[in-house]
Amino acid sequence: MKRSLSSNPSQTLSADLRAGFTVFLVALPLCLGIASASNVPLMSGVIAGVIGGIVIGALGGSQVGVSGPAAGLVTVILGALASLGNFEGVLLATALAGGIQVILGLARLGNIAYFFPSSVIKGMMAAIGIIILLKQLPHGLGYDRVPEGSLEFVQEDGHTTLSELGYMFSTIEPAALFITVIGLLTIVLWDRPALKKMAFFRIVPGGLAVVLIGILIEFFLRKTSSGFALSPEHLVQIESGNMAAWFIFPDFDRIGDSKVWVVALIIAGIASVESLLSAEATDKMDPDKRITPMNRELMAQGLGNMISGLVGGLPVTQVVVRSSANVQSGGKTRLATVIHGILLAVAVILLPAVINLIPMSALAAILIIVGYKLAQPALFILMWRKGIAQFIPFVVTVVAILFTDLLIGIGIGMGVGILAVLYSNFKSPFSFEMSEGPNGSKRVRMVLAEVVTFLNKGQILNTLRLIPDGSEVTIDARRCLTMDYDVKGFIEDFEESAAHRGIRFTYLPLDKATTAAFPRQREVERQLTHKPVPSHIAKTVSRHS
Repeated sequence: MKRSLSSNPSQTLSADLRAGFTVFLVALPLCLGIASASNVPLMSGVIAGVIGGIVIGALGGSQVGVSGPAAGLVTVILGALASLGNFEGVLLATALAGGIQVILGLARLGNIAYFFPSSVIKGMMAAIGIIILLKQLPHGLGYDRVPEGSLEFVQEDGHTTLSELGYMFSTIEPAALFITVIGLLTIVLWDRPALKKMAFFRIVPGGLAVVLIGILIEFFLRKTSSGFALSPEHLVQIESGNMAAWFIFPDFDRIGDSKVWVVALIIAGIASVESLLSAEATDKMDPDKRITPMNRELMAQGLGNMISGLVGGLPVTQVVVRSSANVQSGGKTRLATVIHGILLAVAVILLPAVINLIPMSALAAILIIVGYKLAQPALFILMWRKGIAQFIPFVVTVVAILFTDLLIGIGIGMGVGILAVLYSNFKSPFSFEMSEGPNGSKRVRMVLAEVVTFLNKGQILNTLRLIPDGSEVTIDARRCLTMDYDVKGFIEDFEESAAHRGIRFTYLPLDKATTAAFPRQREVERQLTHKPVPSHIAKTVSRHS
């Protein structure tokens, strides 16, 4: 059933608080993991998460989208560090990239997201869901070598997503496995309709319950001096101490360095595409089907990157993982995103000791559920039922993202989607009917498709050449919105030769069809312009009425 926005502000606030807390739990390890994978200070990831939540959450156009540091930019950051030599140069490039994004938004280039077919967007969501599942299974078993937030198939250590599944069985941590299983069961039971009738289960987020249970299990194992207690590398680890050391500032002396501007352009391009695609994907997940104003979202992303670069944070984009966690947790407005950003700031400032007690396996249980909901088998069945033209780009996008990375996979999916459209158009540019007329003559009717391109020239030309002399021919272009110039030329040539071949030719163009097929609309248009309706038109309207 479609969820509608509550008219009760207290209910909306309650839902946003619960969702914001769950997104905070998901975002914290991702922020730390992406910073670790990027080989930059861990707090730079948290700073980016805070800015993505508070700044972009308050100013952006997406109601349920959540922004923060993105795994898709890890490779870019590593390359930028090697090219520029230090993190201060990367921060300057990030701030400049934000300015470029603001300009792109002002130029109204945010609507580029609408040119991506829905099959590719859904393929992106399903692929991310599968990647989350595959990447979190090792964490669920206590194999935490790969930092949180990695989405690439080929990892920094040379292993792949699939090879990690083999390595994880060699070092299973019983406590981590136990916490993961209990966490999964807790989330599943928490969402049962029978329990949701109780106020406690409606108010307390399931993610919070999983984290608290994980902390209690780890605390019990440690206090009983058992050998099953988790070592520190299996727990969340955030820095504490001097807050001033967390903030690093860009090197403005390199403002004229061409290398910095090249990195800025790359960050701006990738961050913009990822944000816009994530925003469109989030719109499809939103139960209220709200549409994000893309240009506003792009400008907010740019402002967020400007601030993040100026204070020591990683580049920011809207992220499907956090956004889907927000939607699944019942987030209703941008307030949930802002709350998650505030909680990130409060946690690292006031509660680092408590945060460091959270087992990574408890967070893995939350993310496994998020991944499953993004890639449910029902989605694949739905896309199959929509037909091959939708299913093939969908599956290709999923497979390509799984074995490459997000942008390459989307590019491959887009290419296949375009080829599917071209093939479909090439295969059926028109329908053709031939029947017997009086005196043994032939009646031919050719109905053109909505789009007839240069790819269809050969088929149309050969068909026209095969029409017998003395036929009665009708070419119906009333549905044809776009026709290639050469195709028009073939039809004109056929019309000129028709008289010499004894062919009675009729051509029905789009404009004539409009006036003939909609006499009532024509009458209304004449009335609006205060022009009298001719008698023969009035009779036609009366007859159709």
